[in-house]
Amino acid sequence: MSETGLTGRIVSVNGPIVKAVGLTGAGMMDMAEVGPYRLIGELIRFQNEIAVIQVYEDNTGLKPGDTVTTSGRPLSVLLGPGLISNIYDGIQRPLISLEQITGSFITKGVKASPLDIERKWCVDITATEGDEIKSGMVIGGIMESEAVLHRVMIPPGVSGRLDYIAPSGSYTIEDEIYRIKTETGIFSGKLANYWPVRKPRPFLEKKKSTVPLITGQRIIDTFFPIARGGTAAIPGGFGTGKTMTQHALAKWCDAEIIVYIGCGERGNEMTDVLNEFPKLVDPRSGHPLMERTVMIANTSNMPVAAREVSIYTGVTIAEYYRDMGYNVAIMADSTSRWAEALRELSSRLGDMPAEEGFPSYLATRLAEFYERGGYVETLCGTEGSISIIGAVSPPGGDFSEPVTQHTTRFVRCFWALDKILADARHYPSISWIDSYSEYLDDIKGWWIAVDSAWHEIRSAALNILLEENRLQQIVKLVGPDALPVEQRFLLQCAELIKNGFLQQNAFDPKDMYSTPLKQMKLLKLMTKFFHEGNKLISSGVDLKDILEMPGIPELARLKSEIGNDENEMIDQFEEKLVSGMYELLRKAKDGASGV
Repeated sequence: MSETGLTGRIVSVNGPIVKAVGLTGAGMMDMAEVGPYRLIGELIRFQNEIAVIQVYEDNTGLKPGDTVTTSGRPLSVLLGPGLISNIYDGIQRPLISLEQITGSFITKGVKASPLDIERKWCVDITATEGDEIKSGMVIGGIMESEAVLHRVMIPPGVSGRLDYIAPSGSYTIEDEIYRIKTETGIFSGKLANYWPVRKPRPFLEKKKSTVPLITGQRIIDTFFPIARGGTAAIPGGFGTGKTMTQHALAKWCDAEIIVYIGCGERGNEMTDVLNEFPKLVDPRSGHPLMERTVMIANTSNMPVAAREVSIYTGVTIAEYYRDMGYNVAIMADSTSRWAEALRELSSRLGDMPAEEGFPSYLATRLAEFYERGGYVETLCGTEGSISIIGAVSPPGGDFSEPVTQHTTRFVRCFWALDKILADARHYPSISWIDSYSEYLDDIKGWWIAVDSAWHEIRSAALNILLEENRLQQIVKLVGPDALPVEQRFLLQCAELIKNGFLQQNAFDPKDMYSTPLKQMKLLKLMTKFFHEGNKLISSGVDLKDILEMPGIPELARLKSEIGNDENEMIDQFEEKLVSGMYELLRKAKDGASGV
C-alpha cells in the first residue's frame, strides 16, 4: 500500500459491506486492504467517523477488530502493454496467473500483477529529448500482438519538456522510459500507468459518427444499424439468444479491439467464450481473434461487489485503446446482472429502494456507463471510438421492468429479442417489429455509397414485413385463402425475406458473415421479386405459376450458397429470375389475346 495510507479497524461486517473507524482523512473511492488476508476494497461512503467499505473478494471469516489500511489512491486499473489476450476478473486480477498460483479455485487475498512485470517489450521510441510534450502524445510503439500496435502515450494531465528519453530497446513495465520537466517538478514515466475506473479518460471533442459498425449480421447492418461509437441494447428473456448474439458481434464486427465483459453470467457461457475465441481466426488479420480481445470474466458465482465494478474496469480499458486511435467495441453481458448486484449492495447499505427494489440511482449509473461510449477526437489528435453493446435480461421477457426501461433512455439502438422467433429456431431472434435504430440518418451516406437505393430497398422490405405482421392477425381468424391474391403473394415474399435474409446460420461458413454489398444484393433481389411479381399478378398471371417458377426455391438459399466474394452470381441469378418473369408475362398476354 501507499505510504500515504491510513490504518483503522473494522466495527461491522454485513456481507461485502464493511464499516471501519480510524480512517478519518481518507478519500472517497480510495482503495483499501481489509483484514488479515488484505482483501481488496473501496471506500464508498462516510457516516460521521465511520467509513463504509465495499469488499471485492470473498470475505468469509472477516470480523470486527480486524485492521483496514487505505492506499491513498482510488480503485484503479493498470493500463499498459499486456492487456490484449488477457482474462481478468472484475477488479483486474489476471485469472490465468491466479490459476497458476492457486489452482482452479481462487483463494482469499491472493495477489498478482495485472500485467507481467518481468516480460520485456520491444519499444520503438519516436520522441527525442527536448521535445515539448502534451497529454496523450505518442512517444513510441510496441507490437503488443500480431494484430495490435500498442502506442506508448503520455498520461492525461502531464505536459512539459522531455528531459530524458530511453533509446529504442527492450524494457519491462517497471523501467523508467522517460522524464518530463513539468511546472511542478519531474514526472518519471513508465510503460504502464494506473487510472481510476470510475473516472472517464479525457478527450478533446466528441463527434457525430457517420460510419456504421459493420457486424456481418444482416438484420442489424441493413435494418437496425449502429454507428461506430454508438450504443445499443439487446434485451430478451431467457433462451432468446442474447449471449450468442453478442458472441457473433464480438467475432465479426469491424472494431479493431474487443472488450468482452461477462458480468454475472453463468460460468458455462464464459467457458464457451474462453474455449472458442482462441480458436477463431480474425477474417481481417488472419490471426487468432484473441490477439485483439480483452476479457473481463466475473461470473455469477464470483463476489457480487466485483460484478458491480466489472463494467467500469472494462470501459476504462476500452478508453485506453480508444485514446490510441482505435475503434473499440464493448460487449457487456449482462447489465441486468450488474443492476442486480447494485440492488444487493444498496440494500445492505440501507438505501431507500425504488422500482422493484433497485436503488434510486440506477438510471444515473446506467447513464454514466453508456455515456462513456462515443466517437471522439483524442488528446493526441487522432480519432477513436467506443461502441457499447449491452445485453439486458428482463425477468420473464418483460421489457417494462426498470433496467430495460432506463436503458432505452440512454441507447440509440434497440435490438429486441423475440421468444417466439427463438422457439422457432429463427436466429438472430431480433424482432423487426419491436427493434429500432436512431443512427439511420447519421450513416445514410455510407450506405448510399454501397448502393444508392439502400434507403428505398430497406424501407420496401420493412413495409413488407410490417404488412405481413398485420395480415397474420386476419389469417389467424379466416385463413390465408380468404385474402386477395396480392396479399397472399405478400405473405410469401415476407416469408422469403425472413428465411432468406433475416435468418442467419452462425455455423455456416458462407452465411455466418455477410458483407454490406452481399446484403444489399440479396435484399434488392427479394424486393424486386415482390414488385415484379405484383406486376404479373395485376396482368393476370396466376400466383401458383409465379411461385412455381424455376429458381424460386433457390432464392431463399442464396445466402448460404453464394460467398461474400461471389456477388456476380447474385446478379446472374437476378437476370434469370427477371427473364423467367418476363416469359410468364408474355404467356399471360398471349393467352389473353388468344394467340
